[in-house]
Amino acid sequence: MVSSKVGWRINRRLLASIAVIFLVFYSVAGASDGRAVPLEERAQGASQIVVATVASVTPRWAENAFGDRLIISRVSLRVSETLKGVSAPTVAMDLEGGTLDGLTLRVSNLPALGTGRRAVFYLNATPGGVFRPHLAGLGILELDDADFVRGSSLRLDTVRATVRQAVGSVQR
Repeated sequence: MVSSKVGWRINRRLLASIAVIFLVFYSVAGASDGRAVPLEERAQGASQIVVATVASVTPRWAENAFGDRLIISRVSLRVSETLKGVSAPTVAMDLEGGTLDGLTLRVSNLPALGTGRRAVFYLNATPGGVFRPHLAGLGILELDDADFVRGSSLRLDTVRATVRQAVGSVQR
């Protein structure tokens, strides 16, 4: 009888430990909000969508809304196609991260864009007229030479069709 009480105490402790571990991991996963955002939702939320090539990247020191001093790169985009918004030959976009004064800032949810990189950019305008990626890194779909989104089987033609459909459904 004594050994069954000891065994029950150990089982209760084990179950309590498992429950605590589960709750910790569950709360961390929920806090990250790493949900996949469908292309339609991205297209509806962005004010401008372009297919463009990075023409230049100019890093500078700047302060964000929280007062943090960060490296912000001004990315000049040479637009080859406008899928949504006002058509322009070039667009300026600010992106957190870059290398300046011997320091490199990499932002985990943003790609490090170099000159010549081509992508579909889902953008939102800022009060100064410069754009920022819509939904941070989810607003930049880098393309390979065969017009596939890097690391996926998604083609540029599919992105175009999805944007047209999403923009059309909003305008109706």
